[in-house]
Amino acid sequence: MRSYGQYCGLARSLEIVGDRWNLLVVRQLLIGPARYRDLIDGLPGIATNLLADRLRDLEAAGVLERRLAGKGSAVEYALTSWGAQLREPIESLIRWSAPVMVRGQEGDSFRPEWLALALPALLDARVKVRVAATVCLAVGGPPFQLRATRSGFEIGPNDGRDADATVRADPARVLGLAAGALTLNDARTLGMIEIDGAESVVRAVFGA
Repeated sequence: MRSYGQYCGLARSLEIVGDRWNLLVVRQLLIGPARYRDLIDGLPGIATNLLADRLRDLEAAGVLERRLAGKGSAVEYALTSWGAQLREPIESLIRWSAPVMVRGQEGDSFRPEWLALALPALLDARVKVRVAATVCLAVGGPPFQLRATRSGFEIGPNDGRDADATVRADPARVLGLAAGALTLNDARTLGMIEIDGAESVVRAVFGA
């Protein structure tokens, strides 16, 4: 592990998570524990030997741990309780990134599961939930459910429950709505989004 040689909390934090890919490995594990192959799939562009190095370094630092997955002998990676505390700074970085995210993918890879971290981070900061509601999100790949509850927002795979509304849009438009950088009226007028079901629920959930 490289050292900055500075007695500073930021410097020592960056010694652990500042290397390229480290925080993205943490992002994947904040979504949920994952096997090595799942991490390769969820981190497009990373070399297998580099991922192995990053996992080893993060494990040695106490950020993540290896454990047996279920009853089988397969190994999965999971954050330690200390590593899970990175959720707050990572969510802050996601909110900070809003101005560059609303430009769109611009050829970058995208995985729908990344919204599981981004949308609650953006919505919790600006929308007060007044009624429980579920919005189905069709953004490419299997649909996701965005649930608004009294304790905040959560997102996960479609579990078969009826949704109050379905939103069809590309990821940049959904992120723009969640960040408050795009209004629902503008998105509808410009044909950027389609809504089936209760539009009032979509407005309440996205604060739009």
